[in-house]
Amino acid sequence: MGSVFLNPCLSSAVNGGKTVLLAAIRSQLLHQRGYLFEWAPVCLAVGIGIYFSLRFEPAQAHLAGLAGLAVLVLILSRFLGEAFSPLAIALTLVATGFLLAAHRAHDMSGPVMGWRYYGPIEGRVVNLDRSSSDALRITLDEVTLENLRPERTPLRVRISLHGDQSHSVTPAPGMRIMTTGHLSPPGGPVEPGGFDFQRHAWFMQLGAVGYTRVPILAIAPASEGNAGLAVFRVRMAAAEHILNVLPGDTGGFAVAVTTGARSAISQQALDDLRASNLAHLLAISGLHMGLLTAFVFGLIRSILALIPPIALRWPTRKLAAGGALIVASGYLALSGGNVATERAFVMVAVALCAIMVNRRAISLRSVAIAAIIVLVLRPEALLGPGFQMSFAATTALVAVFGFMRDYKIMIGPKWVQPVVAVLLASGISGLATAPVGAAHFNTISHYGLIANLLSVPVMGSVVVPAAVLALCLAPLGLDWLGLWIMGVGLRWILEVGSFVAGLDGARSYVAGPGAAVLPMIALGFLWLVLWQGRARLIGVVPVLLAFWLWQGTVRPIGLIAENGTLVGLMTEDGRALSKAKGAGFIARNWLENDGEAVAQAEAAARWDKSLAGVLPEGGHLVHLSGKRAAAGFDGCDARDIVVSSVELNPTGFDCDVFDPIRLRGVGAVAIHHDKAGLRLVSVKDLTGTRLWTRWRAPKDRSQ
Repeated sequence: MGSVFLNPCLSSAVNGGKTVLLAAIRSQLLHQRGYLFEWAPVCLAVGIGIYFSLRFEPAQAHLAGLAGLAVLVLILSRFLGEAFSPLAIALTLVATGFLLAAHRAHDMSGPVMGWRYYGPIEGRVVNLDRSSSDALRITLDEVTLENLRPERTPLRVRISLHGDQSHSVTPAPGMRIMTTGHLSPPGGPVEPGGFDFQRHAWFMQLGAVGYTRVPILAIAPASEGNAGLAVFRVRMAAAEHILNVLPGDTGGFAVAVTTGARSAISQQALDDLRASNLAHLLAISGLHMGLLTAFVFGLIRSILALIPPIALRWPTRKLAAGGALIVASGYLALSGGNVATERAFVMVAVALCAIMVNRRAISLRSVAIAAIIVLVLRPEALLGPGFQMSFAATTALVAVFGFMRDYKIMIGPKWVQPVVAVLLASGISGLATAPVGAAHFNTISHYGLIANLLSVPVMGSVVVPAAVLALCLAPLGLDWLGLWIMGVGLRWILEVGSFVAGLDGARSYVAGPGAAVLPMIALGFLWLVLWQGRARLIGVVPVLLAFWLWQGTVRPIGLIAENGTLVGLMTEDGRALSKAKGAGFIARNWLENDGEAVAQAEAAARWDKSLAGVLPEGGHLVHLSGKRAAAGFDGCDARDIVVSSVELNPTGFDCDVFDPIRLRGVGAVAIHHDKAGLRLVSVKDLTGTRLWTRWRAPKDRSQ
């Protein structure tokens, strides 16, 4: 009898609970009305992130099916009511982000070299920059390679100039050059989960990278080409003129902030700026674009205000915004239009257009519009530190200063407000971007706030106005005056960077986080900022959980380079490397990802102390570097892992062998140790087979 009454009562209670929960969810969703647009770029980003996280390339039929499903969900949203229709729209936006990323990836497709090439290289110069080793690099299009059909020839190749180049011609924009050099496919991540240069190169349409030690010959003068090459020539001419007026690192800094080229600044100055958290002043990003347009906007408006007929009859604020937009467009062209500058221009253009249509220039809605435009045009930008740091800082600044404006919060008397604003802006942007910078670059600058407080005001009050003055005086041949003033400000920033970088404990290194950490921090942060009501505090949970996961990151005990040239083994003293020289880029990345700031030679000294690479399970991690070492290898134990930098026939060996043939099919390898024993994870295991991966199975050998 009791159960007869209990079941209906229980059922009633459950149904009642569902009703209450549904009503609560409906109430929360209705409370967000008017604030939902800001979530649009978040949904697009989720879809883009899902696309890039896949381990397989979706077929065209799958993409068409997803597009049809997105349309059906969008139609369905009209019948879900005011509260729940935004959820259907959000799903549609997620699908749209996925499709945008897929379309962009296919649209940027081009031939990728699948082998090592040595021979004549011919092409047209379309870009000049410097490598991490400070070597001049040339990017070529209209490429011609010996015995290679046009349909198999990469659209672009990039070569570094090594050796004695004193007899080389000075490369100029549009010049057709020829040399003899080495080319190879773009390399994959230096370790599983690391930065994927293959993917980065795919979206730059770089089909091969390499180097030459042979002088460059000009086989055709610089052609007129297209508008892009014309702007490139203007940039190079401007850079040369600035360096004639401001030699040394000061001139290199000036060239970087005006034309976007960093090839003229020394590696030491770059290291100091990075250690003091001032490297962002080199990149033409939101700060530079914002300072320039703000100065031009204020200047034009002040000039118009001095002319009564115009000030009384014309909308001077809108005219000033239009003038600032024109200047920003010119700055975008002069800087080379890289991704960071395009993103900054979009954000500034949205704000200026908002002024011209009588809308609030700085708001979360404006930031959302800018993010949508960037993600639609370049979905791959989502994965880069530039996009993440730029929008993290901007969103945090707009949210905090908007909160202070709405609640009329003022810190200190009115006359100190400019100082307070600089302090708050530096602190807020530093906190917002610190996790992103630490995750991508493995460093934390402990005195970065001090350095920025001493430098950013100088950039805004001296460097940017002086650059505008130089531009205005250029037709009169007096631009040297503006450049001299600009140099004073830039020398101050360089001195600040050098001083702060020299302080004890100026920076520390942190281990790289897992793949889920940054997305969790981003979503938690966005929930805190965008959600309305007390439920926004839920955003704290994923942020704290992400930091907990980060601090518990366990690095691989062993690492194998993708070409077998370097091996690393974790010891009690830190990672031991098998070589003191060679594969420097890989070694530096491994050590930085471990959170160490030691030189490769110091890490290599640990190798002998590690008993020739003893593994936890009792075997050895053996590295055979070169043909002589491989020829002298006479066998191994079943528990050993043998890595060779040259082809090694594994027949008859009981151990696991990794040589260039096998590594070509799987990429770099990480060795983990857990309760189940040793676990090997390759780059291919994580990235799968995508448009930008070119895994090749070993010839007549099992993997």
